[in-house]
Amino acid sequence: MAYRLTAPVAPPPVVNFPPAPHIRDMPYPISDHYDGQYFFNPEPTIRSIGGKRMGLFGLLRARMKRDPAVWSTWPKRVENTPYPAPAGEPPTLPFIGHSSFLIRLPGINILTDPVFSARCSPVQFAGPKRVRDPGLTIEALPEINLILLSHNHYDHMDLISLRKIKKRFPFASIVTTLGNAAYLARKGLGDAVELDWWQAVEVGEANITVVPARHFAARWLNDRNQTLWGGFWIGHASRNIYFAGDTGMTKYFKEIHARLGAPDLALLPIGAYEPQSIMAPVHINPAEAVRAFHDLGAKRAVGMHFGTFQLTAEAIDAPLQALAAAKGDAAFETLDFGQTVTI
Repeated sequence: MAYRLTAPVAPPPVVNFPPAPHIRDMPYPISDHYDGQYFFNPEPTIRSIGGKRMGLFGLLRARMKRDPAVWSTWPKRVENTPYPAPAGEPPTLPFIGHSSFLIRLPGINILTDPVFSARCSPVQFAGPKRVRDPGLTIEALPEINLILLSHNHYDHMDLISLRKIKKRFPFASIVTTLGNAAYLARKGLGDAVELDWWQAVEVGEANITVVPARHFAARWLNDRNQTLWGGFWIGHASRNIYFAGDTGMTKYFKEIHARLGAPDLALLPIGAYEPQSIMAPVHINPAEAVRAFHDLGAKRAVGMHFGTFQLTAEAIDAPLQALAAAKGDAAFETLDFGQTVTI
């Protein structure tokens, strides 16, 4: 599918950081979230807690040290309720699991952060293991036109799944955040389009804008924040949809509303938030997800990032219970794995 870069919705503010002396050719413009070597959040995040920079593995070590009994709070297996394959006229939204949705819009089918593997880990013999099967298999997917990758964590950028999807749908475009295109190319997944915050690209009948998030990036121990993270605004004639990726509570929810308007649908994370003393800067909890819903001015929200992989210390059903207690009369729901709703 052909795509075309468009002008940014608005240029990000530029901060004139002096480049480090050893940096010769900076790959990206210095900005309020890139210093010439590392990406960073304009708002404080976990990387500076206690004066230590903490990547994904540091977070997991801290969580396990804090609550070693956490592994006993999740079941090893949860069976899915069978649902019919997505059918009918779009726009519809089947929930695959974790942060993976199939967004079916007229003229384009979009996958968000597709993870179909048994584990979200550098290896498939260790690491967080899926307790629920994907609500859809790759074989059951309709023609995929676009894959959105919000950042490079293993529970969002799964190379095994991406290779299988691209093998079945070789013309599917990939849009991601800065720094990830070269990595994907090295892994045999070339031709990805990477964008900075507030930059946009047209893919078929959709206009895709990368929007800010409060998070971090790492695939291994030595690559912390060398790539960018973000969410996506999907502009389409039928719907405007916001996909948050991973994020802590942030001023950017209000800014997204101010720049792009109120989304018809917001896909917001509600899990992986305990202990909040560690996780709060990078993951919203259900009450904060409701605040984000209101800051965005969203007409409707669907929760994600829960009940699939045991990443943090809350019980498997805690996000659903906390959301039910926090949402009041907000049009904020969750879907069962494999369930499809009209949007």
